Amino acid sequence: MGVSSQSTPFRPPYYCPSCFRFSLSSSRPFLLPLSYRSFSASSGSLHPSRRKIQSIQVANDVLHNSTGSVNCLQSREVSYCLKRPSFGLNKFNVMRHNHNSPVHISAMKFSTTSCSMLEEKNQMTAGENLSSYSYEKQVKMMRGGDELGWAMRVNDLSKRKKEVCALNPRCSYPSNTTASDDQKHVSKKRGHNLMLQDLGVPASSSVERSILNNSNALIDTERVSTQSNESSLNISEEKVDGVNGNHCLDTSTTTKDATNATTVTNARSADQSKLRDKLCSIYEDILVVDNVSLAEDVARMLTVNYRHLIHACDTEVAKIDVKKETPVDHGEIICFSIYSGPEADFGGGKSCIWVDVLDGGGREILNKFAEFFQDPSIKKVWHNYSFDCHVIQNYGFKVSGFHADTMHMARLWDSSRRWVGGYSLEALTSNKVVMSRAKLNCEKDLIGKVSMTNIFGLKKFKKDGSEGKMTTIAPVEVLQREDRIPWVCYSALDARSTMKLYESLKGHLSDMDWKIDGARVLHKNMYDFYEEYWQPFGELLVKMESEGMLVDQSYLQNIEKVAKAEQLVAVNRFKKWASKYCPDAKYMNVGSDAQLRVLLFGGTVNSKNHDEAIPTERIFRIPNVDKVIEEGKKAPTKFRDLKLHSIGCNLRTEMYTASGWPSVSGDALKALAGKVSAEYDFNEACNFDLDDEDGNPSQFEVEPVEIDQSAYGTAFAAFPTEEEGREACHALAALRDVCSIDSLISNFILPLQGHNISGKDNRVHTSLNPNTETGRVSASRPSLQNQPALEKDRYKIRQAFIAAPGNSLIVADYGQLELRILAHLADCKSMLEAFEAGGDFHSRTAMNMYPYIREAVHEKQVLLEWYPQPGEDKPPVPLLKDAFASERRKAKMLNFSIAYGKTPIGLSKDWKVPVKDAKKTRDLWYNDRKEVLKWQEERKREACEYHCVYTLLGRARRFPSVDLATNYQKGHIERAAINTPVQGSAADVAMCAMLQIANHKQLKELGWKLLLQI
Repeated sequence: MGVSSQSTPFRPPYYCPSCFRFSLSSSRPFLLPLSYRSFSASSGSLHPSRRKIQSIQVANDVLHNSTGSVNCLQSREVSYCLKRPSFGLNKFNVMRHNHNSPVHISAMKFSTTSCSMLEEKNQMTAGENLSSYSYEKQVKMMRGGDELGWAMRVNDLSKRKKEVCALNPRCSYPSNTTASDDQKHVSKKRGHNLMLQDLGVPASSSVERSILNNSNALIDTERVSTQSNESSLNISEEKVDGVNGNHCLDTSTTTKDATNATTVTNARSADQSKLRDKLCSIYEDILVVDNVSLAEDVARMLTVNYRHLIHACDTEVAKIDVKKETPVDHGEIICFSIYSGPEADFGGGKSCIWVDVLDGGGREILNKFAEFFQDPSIKKVWHNYSFDCHVIQNYGFKVSGFHADTMHMARLWDSSRRWVGGYSLEALTSNKVVMSRAKLNCEKDLIGKVSMTNIFGLKKFKKDGSEGKMTTIAPVEVLQREDRIPWVCYSALDARSTMKLYESLKGHLSDMDWKIDGARVLHKNMYDFYEEYWQPFGELLVKMESEGMLVDQSYLQNIEKVAKAEQLVAVNRFKKWASKYCPDAKYMNVGSDAQLRVLLFGGTVNSKNHDEAIPTERIFRIPNVDKVIEEGKKAPTKFRDLKLHSIGCNLRTEMYTASGWPSVSGDALKALAGKVSAEYDFNEACNFDLDDEDGNPSQFEVEPVEIDQSAYGTAFAAFPTEEEGREACHALAALRDVCSIDSLISNFILPLQGHNISGKDNRVHTSLNPNTETGRVSASRPSLQNQPALEKDRYKIRQAFIAAPGNSLIVADYGQLELRILAHLADCKSMLEAFEAGGDFHSRTAMNMYPYIREAVHEKQVLLEWYPQPGEDKPPVPLLKDAFASERRKAKMLNFSIAYGKTPIGLSKDWKVPVKDAKKTRDLWYNDRKEVLKWQEERKREACEYHCVYTLLGRARRFPSVDLATNYQKGHIERAAINTPVQGSAADVAMCAMLQIANHKQLKELGWKLLLQI
């Protein structure tokens, strides 16, 4: 831990009548017997190191001379004067009681003590041996009380402890022997710790930056703790309570001995301690702002003296799950840091400030910095600006002056880091290449951003004393109060690291040429691109997040009920059919893959390991939710056995899991069932009825629908008769519906109702980021871009998104934007002519691919498109998309597949046709679009030669590993080289359109607001 180098002048003891304490410091209470007041009054002239040694001697003398009732003061960890700020102190581990010492002296424990300090004390104080008195005479000081009554209680307690230890042979009851020579400085005997009084001695510069390896004690300017060379010692704890002025000893923990400890304890590794040492070395450069008065002065300096500087800002937030909750109207700021660079000086050469919001004044102290955060002329740099902006704006003022987001700058510089470290502050600042352009100066040895786990994580010891695998981290509020100095340094380092990262990324981007449509922009670089496009775009995305989308909660609740009811019907349909082959299937869990595999694929061999197979029969232990009374039982048990066996038919499947077992996913079930519906009457085939919740027979069965036999899936041929095959396909279709309905409920209907993603205004606030490798904007928490397709949206979930009263939702869409960009990039004549002619581009593609369709169009047997006139209900002849739907669908898939760089192998998987047929179809597409094929080959060569490709606006996607890539990896890189200029350029077009809408003066006056990009 770092310690301030300022030496605190001696102040006379301060007596607080509210807490009955004396203190030499205005910042921290200490323990001082009244008999040593004369020493305290004269200690101001002593040398600091001499005073620390004197304090050790005082504690030792108190332990030696205390044989009667001593009128002393007592302090506990959670007790402090309200007039002074609180600090997280060492836990007061109460010492073993010695029956020969009727008085306890309260003292603060240094869990690990420096041997060097004791040696220095022995050299300077001849004849005084700290360990000359028994460590077993550690006692606890009591404030007043009946001496005789206390001594009697102590005697009783001692007898009881001896009796307990007699029953437990491993119990080591404290003896009255003197410490041996081996224990001269620090007792090695387990269960004994050296106890020192905190007399408020200022820390000397020689130990200014020492840090406890295994202590939670915090060090301020008037105290220092040093690490012992010995291992941490454990002691049994006793609780001392004061009841109505009488001191009672709680013996609930006295029977526990350190040598027989069974509770887990936390420990720090040597590497972690060194890391904490290094982290806390910056403490002397940080100004801690923990009161409103100081906050006013610092805020004035920020807005007046240093308003021309660039400021890196960072917040620490409690009471939020960042992975699940939106920061809009969630979370509480406990502190924030601002680093203004070496030019700033907030006093004593400190250029970084750390503001305590948790205990320093709450909203009041934060409001003192409102002018700084709201001033648009004061430039502020952030890492993940979106999060910090929202949590600050939760306190009622708007954040302005956004200058840069280092996360977006890093993505613009290198979009390939997603798989090699990512874009976290820790990953970026720990990379030497990323930070190579930072101006470190005297900070060359300073570590970058470090994770909380590395600094505050504690490994747990197992009961046998070995180190466990589990790492625990205390809540951030606890860390701020009890591990204060490391926490201050950790928080402030975020702001410092953000500034250094900004400097380095600015240099990297400035070195990159800006190319638009392949031509270099004169006198401009990619940092200019960031300032012109991505900086305002990042700010716009944050505004869109703040606006959010209004969702009709009552509508979602209604469709949830409908969906669950239909899901129950589908479950009952499948169970009715399955019970014909396996009676216990009516009790099975249709959501269990293991149960479904036994039922449908029992006996099937693992596709990767032929020595393994799915059992044809298996007993599952399941909760007895149906209250079934098993044979030989009088009442239903909590759990029961479920016996499932295979239906006895060899269902053929082509889909397997990664581990080699047959898949029971929705797509696999769709292949088995075919295109038939789930509606089928199983009454004739089944010998039991499943009733509804009210006990009435189910009324959902309908008459079978006449369907062409070709619509049935692969399960149809697996059964001996056509009737059984039809029943199986309809039953599997019902099971498929169970999966699809469950997906809609769990992925869309329920998440949109969650309070974790909505603010106080009941609007859903998603997170928008240009964090894809092509630069497209993605939405997360929740993914509003991933709503079900129109043909699959059986519950019309999209209708839940509504406009506020008096407003309307407007959807603007580009038709075939990627294909239009591909036509421009490749300068493809046939594609450009098709787009200029207008109409359905996919129908035109099908017409050019297939001669017989082209002939039908020329003979006017079908129409490419049709625009109805008044009074016309239908076209005179069928439309191409209806008459040749299969060919058009294949053409549409091919259009986008080729734009995204798909190979014939990928197309064959999509179409479920041989690779040869897929290649033939692809060649038909290229016959009329040779320019596209040439352009794609050029992009492949560009990726291999220059290790990057560019979008229309000049953003680059890098491929640093192309030279070392395997054939498989090289294929992926080539597809990405084709896809990125197309899809990335589409993202550029959408960004420019959004910026123009946001800055349009008339649209602003009309109250238009951008809400979402899909």
